[in-house]
Amino acid sequence: MENVQMKKIFILTGEPSGDKLASKVISDLKKINQKIEYLSVGGEHLKSLGIKSIYDLKEITYLGFTNVILNLFKITKKIDETTKVILNYKPDILFTVDSPDFTLRVAEKVKKLNPKIKTVHYVAPQVWIWRSGRVKMIKKFIDHILLLFSFEKKYFEKEKISCEFVGHPLLQNKERDKIDINQVIGKNKALISVFAGSRKSEINILMPILLEFIILMNEKYSDMTFVFHSTQEYSQIIQSFLDKSKLKNCEIVSDDKIKFHILQKSIFAVAKSGTVSLEICNAKIPSIILYKMGFINFLIIKTLVKTKYANIINFTADEEIIPELLQSSCNAENIFKYVSSFLDDPNKINEQLKKVKIILDKLKISGSSSELASLSLNKFLQ
Repeated sequence: MENVQMKKIFILTGEPSGDKLASKVISDLKKINQKIEYLSVGGEHLKSLGIKSIYDLKEITYLGFTNVILNLFKITKKIDETTKVILNYKPDILFTVDSPDFTLRVAEKVKKLNPKIKTVHYVAPQVWIWRSGRVKMIKKFIDHILLLFSFEKKYFEKEKISCEFVGHPLLQNKERDKIDINQVIGKNKALISVFAGSRKSEINILMPILLEFIILMNEKYSDMTFVFHSTQEYSQIIQSFLDKSKLKNCEIVSDDKIKFHILQKSIFAVAKSGTVSLEICNAKIPSIILYKMGFINFLIIKTLVKTKYANIINFTADEEIIPELLQSSCNAENIFKYVSSFLDDPNKINEQLKKVKIILDKLKISGSSSELASLSLNKFLQ
């Protein structure tokens, strides 16, 4: 009889950052409702909760328009394959997380073929940045949207789309287990955290630039250790770059618990543009962000994007608090120039951290974001 009462949720992510966000929500949902079974397209974070993925997340993480175009047949095939599995699984809720070009296309198909399946989307498409026409489309197949930022509400409420501001889980300050990172990284070393991306294509573009930057840093500073934060699946790619470089003061961490403590002990962070920037800001670490893509992809993006800034902190402040080195500006000399200008001027660091705190206070909610999102999901199961 127990099985009769079990509810079902299919979790659909499209990249490691979505897998991480989804796992925080599902972890909280498991605490309030044990009568749910799960299936997913997920990565290592959902897997750690005992949730099976129907295929490897790597099969769908494509960066850039040209890559997407080249892989269009594969992607369409994956959308159809995923839709078929979801329809056969007959979940009560299809919980889609981020990666709208993949997850929302699946949700649209699922809803069309089985309108009884409730669709809840987490991490709204960034319609304030580009493709605002998507809002009208979403209305047809998404029942509810969980928003990370309060300013997003106006875009969706305007179209009378059911939505709810739950805050960003990466801005939650949770109690962490104490870890002695001196066992991981040598004592008395100044740490710089480096984030080269969560997709293979990003890592391949940024690693040569980052290694050149480290060579320049080593010429000016001694006793610095550069720690590359990676997912387990991509640590080998980063390691192969490091092996070829022969640099002796670089390490890789892929364990999430250790990553957090390394970041906390860092004097600076250099990060690929993305959600990781919020984690860095929340850890009160000064930083710069980078992004580089193929020229054709850049031209397409340039014509579509409506905002001045790539970073959510800068966007909210309408000011470049965190330097953004994008495209041609993203080179070793520039990164070195910006990082050393901060390290040589404590006032500059304090100024950035002070301004970031003001913006973070606006973006944060008082409670637990993942808890609010899990309560919302649970409500849709009733």
